[in-house]
Amino acid sequence: MSTQKDKSLPDPAAEREAQKYEFPVPSREAVLALLAKRAAPLSFREMADALAVSGARDEDAFGRRLRAMERDGQILRNRRDLYGLPRKMDLVRGRVSGHPDGFGFLIPEEGGEDLFLSPGEMRQVLHGDRALARVRGVDARGRKEGAIIEILERAQRTMVGRFTAAERMGFVVPHDRRVCQDILVPRGDDGGARDGQIVMVEILEQPSRRTGPVGRVIELLGEHMAPGMEIEVAIRAHQIPHVWPEEALREARRFDAEVPEEAARGREDLRALPLVTIDGEDARDFDDAVHAAPHADGWRLIVAIADVGHYVAPGSALDAEAYARGNSVYFPQRVIPMLPEELSNGLCSLNPHVDRLCMACEIHIGRDGEIGRHRFFEAVMRSQARLTYNQVAAMLVHKDAGVRLAHAALIKPLEALYGLYQALHAARKRRGAVDFELPETRIIFDEQRKIKRVVALERNDAHRLIEECMLAANVSAAELLKKRKMIAPYRVHEGPPPEKLKDLREFLGELGLQLGGGNTPEAQHYAKLLAAIGRRPDARLIHSVLLRSLSQALYSPDNIGHFALGFPHYTHFTSPIRRYPDLLVHRAIRNALRGRPGDVSLELAKQQGEHCSMTERRADEATREVVRWLKAEFMMDRIGEEFDGIITGVTNFGIFVELSEVFVDGLVHVTALGNDYYHFDPVRHRLLGERTRRSYRLGDAVRVRVVRVDLDEAKLDFELAAAPAGGNKRAPRERKGAPAEKRGRGPGRRGGRGRKR
Repeated sequence: MSTQKDKSLPDPAAEREAQKYEFPVPSREAVLALLAKRAAPLSFREMADALAVSGARDEDAFGRRLRAMERDGQILRNRRDLYGLPRKMDLVRGRVSGHPDGFGFLIPEEGGEDLFLSPGEMRQVLHGDRALARVRGVDARGRKEGAIIEILERAQRTMVGRFTAAERMGFVVPHDRRVCQDILVPRGDDGGARDGQIVMVEILEQPSRRTGPVGRVIELLGEHMAPGMEIEVAIRAHQIPHVWPEEALREARRFDAEVPEEAARGREDLRALPLVTIDGEDARDFDDAVHAAPHADGWRLIVAIADVGHYVAPGSALDAEAYARGNSVYFPQRVIPMLPEELSNGLCSLNPHVDRLCMACEIHIGRDGEIGRHRFFEAVMRSQARLTYNQVAAMLVHKDAGVRLAHAALIKPLEALYGLYQALHAARKRRGAVDFELPETRIIFDEQRKIKRVVALERNDAHRLIEECMLAANVSAAELLKKRKMIAPYRVHEGPPPEKLKDLREFLGELGLQLGGGNTPEAQHYAKLLAAIGRRPDARLIHSVLLRSLSQALYSPDNIGHFALGFPHYTHFTSPIRRYPDLLVHRAIRNALRGRPGDVSLELAKQQGEHCSMTERRADEATREVVRWLKAEFMMDRIGEEFDGIITGVTNFGIFVELSEVFVDGLVHVTALGNDYYHFDPVRHRLLGERTRRSYRLGDAVRVRVVRVDLDEAKLDFELAAAPAGGNKRAPRERKGAPAEKRGRGPGRRGGRGRKR
């Protein structure tokens, strides 16, 4: 092939293509630049001539590239076999988002306004599909309406749902309510499923404008209400990898159960140091151990992390499966681990009184809590004790004589850790880091794996001690990566985007609160507001809204800092057993320690960051879904009982109330509010009675009665149990143009909770 291109359109990626392929063809960038320059779509021959493609071999390769670009939606071929850019053809490429009511939206991949898809358009696609659509008009509500032109990628290959047997064939009602089409199952393809059972179905025929999806049952999960079924459904609905490939298991079983002495050669020996692990009572894997001692003008902190990278090599079957999983997923009473048990609970778990390989960080911290110099090194260690948060709190906070006597040899280093924690925590407050007061719950099961009760999780200083040590290690790791210019995933967190900031200020204004910082608030402004909230009855609601106003934390090689923590450089280093990004950071640090260049390109690092961010969201969504379902099941036996709650949402059809005891929400429909006409006031986030002037406002305390539980959708219906005390008072009649009533601020008291991981 001639390497000379049109001089007016040089190939911006020619060098890359030449390195990747023995016989390079024009890059995608060159094709897109050509089509962007020309005023009309081009034929294959016109494009080949313009980009100097000649010869049968090169034309065939160039044709394959164009077909690949078609599949990805980058270019489109019309009925006259001419190629053009979708945007020049007024087409939008995006991802389909379904709605339980049958319609949907096309979310543009390149940004811009979503396209409304009518139920008719949604017949040919399923939630998650990628498609090209054209704007065909504006509907009655002023939304751009789309018509699907071409389906680029099918997202759903399998689906979980409930099987319904019919006379001539069965069908599966998808668990995901965003998929509104039932999947037909021909006779003989039902896998022996009985009516009402939960099944996994493989989609054999995707939907079209005229026909619905057709599939066959490939896995029978069991009865709808069977114990643990909610987890089985969530795993499959969210496509969480949960079956170990045989090759990955074989690799894990090749290692000895104990660390051989030769593996410790060349590593620093920390076995005599009183390192300890501090975790919850039910923890089974221990990936971090800590030790502190007074040193000069502060403390010397050692954070030792299991050396997962020693066992999981890049390119291995173990590595491939760990990457696919991205992280461990923690369901109530069940864990889907990132690594096989031989590693996660064995060699890579810092179990007490056995040798373990680790990656260690030594950090010098001043009495003011500021992180000073630090170094990383490969080591071998032996945990001196497996301690729990409650044990450590008993020793350090409550001075329990019995517990202190049982661990007398560890009291001195533990007290050094406690002094170190207090200095770090004070520095955190000065830094203005954001601590959200969002209580968590724990579900207690009985012997039949049915919910016995829901209890609030209590955090103590031992939790916060470990959290501060992990933060210090993560910051040190990020600074090392930056200094050595290593490409690795940082944990990045941007501040609030403008549209969310506007909504937040409107919400706060209704509650008589204000966020400082103008158009660019900083973490310290959030922290100051949280301190002002104190123990207001609606504090949890305000914390939730503040948290939702922020962008989601992500993994990215672009180091933009962490807004909420107030760190300019931050990464995840401390949990390589359960988070793949931590394993990538360990590999980068090892390369830096050994003087080797990084082995990851910026492009690959971005892909890894996007993938790991996706698996984290996937795990969060799956666990939230399971907890929501379990709490709904728990409330089945409490129909008719009364609970206190807070109004967390106001709509034109009712109010959403979160119960204060179990932190589950439900709807009080507008028809259950009383004998009056209620009107929705979106500015003041309230429903206002026309005759009674009674107001139900966001953040008000109410008492409700449980009247209905829908397990299929994990939804609860409430009704008001009594006239509210101290809230929802009669609103004064307002003259036209009169200012809204002012509301007082809550008492000032700062809460402060973080998360270890």
